[in-house]
Amino acid sequence: MTSLYEEIADGPGEGVPVRRVMITVNGERRTADVEPRLLLAHLLRQGLKLTGTHTGCDTSNCGACTVLFDGKPIKSCTMLAAQADGHEVTTIEGLASASELHPIQEGFKDEHGLQCGFCTPGMMLAAKALLDENPDPDEDEVRWALSGNLCRCTGYQNIVKSVLWAAKKMHADTPADGN
Repeated sequence: MTSLYEEIADGPGEGVPVRRVMITVNGERRTADVEPRLLLAHLLRQGLKLTGTHTGCDTSNCGACTVLFDGKPIKSCTMLAAQADGHEVTTIEGLASASELHPIQEGFKDEHGLQCGFCTPGMMLAAKALLDENPDPDEDEVRWALSGNLCRCTGYQNIVKSVLWAAKKMHADTPADGN
């Protein structure tokens, strides 16, 4: 295995320790050698080539870097990669199956919930966390769940409609007896 720092321009400084981490990303166990200061967003983007995780502000304000960490939305631009050791991370690349879009992705497509697409991965993962916890949210609950994610292009109306559309589709796809 080669060190992630062979791929990142500012590699580790002389004498900086490198730690091996094992993270399950999108259902696949991955191993990487990381410097203690490496952010999870950078490990995902540069180290693992999962470029759907965007970095916008590097201060956790915009939410473009949102991923699911053990099923909960977190902002990967302010979490160290070493902190993810032994945990499960889901990125936007892990949302769809190989053959079809996830209902959240369908909702964003059908309800015009995206424009430039920069905020979309973070919005979708925040929506997934909401729908996993609350499969039938109302508009206010959707707005609250997405409040940590900023979009510069829309008035959020279509984003909220997209999440509500996905909730209905997911609810309709669930058998009445819960099986």
